[in-house]
Amino acid sequence: MASSPSHQTHIPLSSDPDGKPIDSVVPIHIVTNASQLPAEFLEPSSERQLVIGFDCEGVDLCRHGSLCIMQLAFPDAIYLVDAIQGGETVVKACKPALESSYITKVIHDCKRDSEALYFQFGIKLHNVVDTQIAYSLIEEQEGRKRSPDDYISFVGLLADPRYCGISYQEKEEVRVLLRQDPQFWTYRPLTELMVRAAADDVRFLPYIYHNMMKKLNQQSLWYLAVRGALYCRCFCINENDYVDWPPLPPVPGVRFIYVDYLIVEGDVPEEEILSILDVPPGKMGRIIGRRGSSILAIKESCNAEILIGGAKGPPDKDESLHVHCDVGV
Repeated sequence: MASSPSHQTHIPLSSDPDGKPIDSVVPIHIVTNASQLPAEFLEPSSERQLVIGFDCEGVDLCRHGSLCIMQLAFPDAIYLVDAIQGGETVVKACKPALESSYITKVIHDCKRDSEALYFQFGIKLHNVVDTQIAYSLIEEQEGRKRSPDDYISFVGLLADPRYCGISYQEKEEVRVLLRQDPQFWTYRPLTELMVRAAADDVRFLPYIYHNMMKKLNQQSLWYLAVRGALYCRCFCINENDYVDWPPLPPVPGVRFIYVDYLIVEGDVPEEEILSILDVPPGKMGRIIGRRGSSILAIKESCNAEILIGGAKGPPDKDESLHVHCDVGV
């Protein structure tokens, strides 16, 4: 287990009668050896299922960048897994947990984190709850319209009183430092600011998760699982069509659809499709169109989310489109 920590923070565990978070003081452990991590994390089990906050920090976080820290938020502690000091060994020790169905990883926007884990460490991130996806699903579920590019930021999510109601002004301080020095997360020893910033990115996530789960209906939960799985693999392009990845959650059967969706929810779930389109060098401008008019029309006409890879995309391609859309079943 981790040694005596020199850092502490607050984790919201429950709400008071007014809905405001009630905090608990927990230690922050800096991990350079797998033995410092909880046994129930290192050895996932159906008898000890976990929900943890998860995030990664690094330099140009993608397949070609450097993953420097993985943050894990438990109810009683936060662990900062130091990939610089602990190296590949300590990160790969987390592989069973990060790929396990028994550990739910709550994260805000998993795409680039998953890409870095896959190409740098061979880890296929699995069983995530992406709070960015969950937020959009709740908005749609409650009848609020959003544009295809209307994604909630982590700061915006924290500020929403339905989920947390916390101001996170310190995030801008770190963003300024990152713009000034992109190598910020590589420096050791970790400064107090680095420790605090890393912990702040995960300590609220389990609390937000529980508040979101109360709002999501069964259909939205299915979409959340499928879209989370697709987002984990959308930048992890390989030559075997993802056969080495866990299977996607299946579309509910006809009887299930009829009973739980046509009658109860009044809506039939749709199949989720992720397509990768390689664009010849220099031709992306034609697809985007003047001031984005062409690509926006595509998004609106087929309710598609389109993610553009470039320098962070496949190494043998100039650019690529990642098209995620819904198709009725």
